[in-house]
Amino acid sequence: MEALNMQDSAELLNEDDLALINALQLRPRASWTELGGVLDVDPVTVARRWQRLSDRGEAWVCVSPGPALFDLCCAAFIEIDCAAGETDSVVRALARHPQMLTLERSGGSDRILATVATRDFTQLSRYTLDVLPTLPHLAAVRTRIVTHWFAEGGSWRIDALAPGQRSQLRTPVPPAAPRPERRTFDDVDRAIVTHLAHDGRATHSAIATAVRTSGSTVKRRIDELTRLGLLGFRCDFARPLGGWPVAVTFWATAPAAALPEIGYALIRLPQTRNCAAVSGTHNLVVQANLHSVAEVARFESQLAATHPDLVVAERTITLRHEKLLGRILDEYGRARAVVPPDIWAEL
Repeated sequence: MEALNMQDSAELLNEDDLALINALQLRPRASWTELGGVLDVDPVTVARRWQRLSDRGEAWVCVSPGPALFDLCCAAFIEIDCAAGETDSVVRALARHPQMLTLERSGGSDRILATVATRDFTQLSRYTLDVLPTLPHLAAVRTRIVTHWFAEGGSWRIDALAPGQRSQLRTPVPPAAPRPERRTFDDVDRAIVTHLAHDGRATHSAIATAVRTSGSTVKRRIDELTRLGLLGFRCDFARPLGGWPVAVTFWATAPAAALPEIGYALIRLPQTRNCAAVSGTHNLVVQANLHSVAEVARFESQLAATHPDLVVAERTITLRHEKLLGRILDEYGRARAVVPPDIWAEL
């Protein structure tokens, strides 16, 4: 677990910071020259601004699962009840697990909502049935397996750029790659992805030095994994400091025949962060980022108005994100350590 530089105080991100973050959400590995041209700022200034955000843990670029990877692995939302007063120790233990992608304190001081991914269903079963129950202070574990992802958090965008700026940064959608065969990343792939989990903007030469291979090999591997839809990149930030302090999870039920139509409609809403079909009593989960608690009821009303067949059974506001796709966060949402996600890690 690698610690990042941190400051004791926290300031809200300014408009220039948010514009840069939005630009990197659209093009996470764009050059400073490209970004500076869109933002109308000198490339050196852009690089310096990003270094400041990165050093403070206020924003970061990391790897993200590509769309094809969801067909090769198994994911689940897991609700964990902890013994009274022991949630902090449980969070610290779970945060070290590379399969534990995201940890949220929600629904009370002794409840955790986790997002987990493993290489296959067998490993997910082993993790939830054999590994988690052995941890101290767990009172209950409820697993809802993801049967289909409509969208995951890496596709969520803030709206800090003008439409013209956004259009300059949008990358043309390449032709669909052939569906990859079921495969695991080899040792070189995993080493590259682990390095990118720490710094998604690392240069090919820097990665090559770290993993002891050539820069051309690194570039070829990254290009291949990206082309096959197995690897992506995302820019995240300290959401409470960026004006998005509220995260809410809706557990809902939709008619089975209408589930795909509703799911793909929901991911077009700007507030939607994650949307997935899941097993269990309720067949759909929607997670949204919002500016305030008051927006929760308005967002739910919007869902009801546009999708009358969708029944929201439960809504839970996240009290604090403890871990976000491998980043350990502080109370302000700043990254303070990294545990690289690894769905192929042995249990």
